[in-house]
Amino acid sequence: MTFFLKLTEAIASRQSLLITGLDPNPEMLQSWNRHRGASAGSFLSQSRRWIKAVIEETSDHVCAFKPSLGFYQALGAVGLDLLREVRELVPPEIPLILDAKHADLNSASALAHYVFDDLNVDAVSLSPLAGHDLAAPFLLHTDRAVVISCHSSSPASRILQHHPNEANPLYLRIVAESRLWATPEQLLLEVGTSDPEVLARVRNLAPDHVLILRSLWGEEERLESLLQAGLGNAADGLLLPVPQNMLMEDRLGERVAELKGQIASLRDRVIDARQPAADRCDLWLPQARSDQLDSLVVDLFDIGCLLFGEYVQASGALFNYYIDLRRIISNPNIFHQVLHAYSNLLADLHFDRIAGIPYGSLPTATGLSLLLHKPLIYPRKEVKAHGARRLIEGDFQEGETALVVDDILITGGSVLEGIGKLESSGLRVKDVVVFIDHGGAAAKRLADAGYRTRAVLTIERITVVLREAGRLSAEQAALLGCQP
Repeated sequence: MTFFLKLTEAIASRQSLLITGLDPNPEMLQSWNRHRGASAGSFLSQSRRWIKAVIEETSDHVCAFKPSLGFYQALGAVGLDLLREVRELVPPEIPLILDAKHADLNSASALAHYVFDDLNVDAVSLSPLAGHDLAAPFLLHTDRAVVISCHSSSPASRILQHHPNEANPLYLRIVAESRLWATPEQLLLEVGTSDPEVLARVRNLAPDHVLILRSLWGEEERLESLLQAGLGNAADGLLLPVPQNMLMEDRLGERVAELKGQIASLRDRVIDARQPAADRCDLWLPQARSDQLDSLVVDLFDIGCLLFGEYVQASGALFNYYIDLRRIISNPNIFHQVLHAYSNLLADLHFDRIAGIPYGSLPTATGLSLLLHKPLIYPRKEVKAHGARRLIEGDFQEGETALVVDDILITGGSVLEGIGKLESSGLRVKDVVVFIDHGGAAAKRLADAGYRTRAVLTIERITVVLREAGRLSAEQAALLGCQP
């Protein structure tokens, strides 16, 4: 699973934009022990108790944890062992971002190997002044991410960061340059500021990137201003730290839950101020439901993906309804959710290329290729009589394994036709993944031919969800249950 997918799922499941720092600051730990009446013990034992307590009490209410490497390095070898304990304590479904602020070219490759391959963190923060060459060894780990520190909250840094003038400050040049190094899914920006104007200028230059705010706010008004400035076009893409002083308080879990609710309410105000309710994009914080797929089913219905009437399918069969998934390409929010729903089925599959079945699934296959960093190919529906006359579009090597992606499985005929072209070109096919399985004998037909099939949704589940959501009448639900 990629960092971005893990992060978005953690945001959705926790309904939170909060991240928790895990920095065993000596002064803070002394205060924490006094406050709780705990025995002091060694600094290492104090740190271990505090870290464990913070993770246990906040993990249900935050979308990431962020330890600072320097605090652990200061403890020597035992501190690095403690950092490994942090990795084990943080729930695996929550991203772990290592705040390293690394800036040395000579050790970049070694550190990338340590943090990603050995320590198994999900993202690491870097200082940008060494340029793209510093970030490159980290970006080679395509399932992880880097966080570029573009602005510091230290007052003493202003003379450098805002040089030469406010019209063209250095920190904005850093944002503009670092955006070119990687996709928004692999590169985040850290903004240390309590000034909404600074945050807004960064957001304006990087509209699609996740911003991590490194700041403290004193009152609700300031927090709302920061949300207004930093949230993306879809009211997403901004992560906020749990204030450090809160990490020393009693009832930490309750306090963080309250802060999470406060941010959600303020975010709703920002959404209301920006756009009418009908146009809201709730990808990052969807309404809580028992199953996120159920929410997606309703959204697909609401944008007109399910039509009733008499429709002839590609197989020639006559259905009383038609599912038109081509509409998702005009709704980026829903398209993004569809891609993530597909990708959840692929975590344990091994393949070299993604093969889209033309033409309906090609947008989805392209999106999955970009999301998963897997090359895309597709079998042509008809072979051209001119040009290269290729049967398969895209580069591949004989013997490679192709994952076949289609949108809707009805009879399996188009999938088997596409597989035939792939295999005749020297590719291997083991798995077929579709968004909707109509049921019937199609999956068995593919299984009998030696191919495993996975589907995000079935017609039965769609019918139940839409009926419970009040979107279907009893008569329409009956039509969905009566396939020819």
